[in-house]
Amino acid sequence: MKTRTIGDVTVSAIGFGGMPISIEGRPDEDRAIATIHAALDSGITFIDTADAYRKPGEGVSHNEELIAKALKSYGGDTSGILVATKGGHLREEPVEYAWQQNGNPDYLKKAAEASLKALGVDAIGLYQFHRPDPTVPYADSVGAIRDLLDAGKIRMAGISNANPEQIKQAQEILGGRLVSVQNQFSPAFRSSEPELELSTELGIAFLPWSPLGGIGNAGGLGDRFAPFKQIADAHGVSPQVITLAWELAKSPIVIPIPGSSRPETIKDSATASDIELTADEVATLDAA
Repeated sequence: MKTRTIGDVTVSAIGFGGMPISIEGRPDEDRAIATIHAALDSGITFIDTADAYRKPGEGVSHNEELIAKALKSYGGDTSGILVATKGGHLREEPVEYAWQQNGNPDYLKKAAEASLKALGVDAIGLYQFHRPDPTVPYADSVGAIRDLLDAGKIRMAGISNANPEQIKQAQEILGGRLVSVQNQFSPAFRSSEPELELSTELGIAFLPWSPLGGIGNAGGLGDRFAPFKQIADAHGVSPQVITLAWELAKSPIVIPIPGSSRPETIKDSATASDIELTADEVATLDAA
């Protein structure tokens, strides 16, 4: 598998998004762990998680703990695996588990400590501020990430769901140490193009979440975007693989993180880094 870089760490060009194996409709634990193992077997060395990935009624960190368990039980070498997690976006009771933001610096520092424990590590490989909190100055929230970086609690710092101005602000607050931006991007959701372009300019990894359109939408991607299916048929692969290959072709800093709840789907996604699209094919997909 081709590689890309996050900060000074080399990772696989395709990552693994852990969310589907922990929220509603998730598989049983054995299949979830088998899916993570299949990702590792396919050469994936970058795993994305968050403390908020859980079903209603459960405590935080379900996904983090599941990934830690899968890595521990894997038969191969896991020393080169980079696990990224996030804090600041949560499903709090008793408000029917609605998604909420908490960018309070004290909360973020406590959340990072809890993630350290859940992942079973001395320092988090990549910690990202999950989503801006409109009730807290953005600089204060990112300042907490800076403090965690300075204290050695995290090795690298990133942000998620950020706009261009926030990317620039975070880079300044972190003293040039911002290494990643994780925003939604897919054939159906392209409004993060400015953030992708800025990340390319700054040399910061851009991590598209829901790169195949999100849970429940990936399967019908070829039906909704005919050019993706046509080019997939020409290459003898799935429309999902072509979608990921298209995202990789957008910029050398893009690392898609498709989620999966079955071993076979993550194995399929992993093959995207082997696809070489022509400039004409990329242009066709851009216009789809």
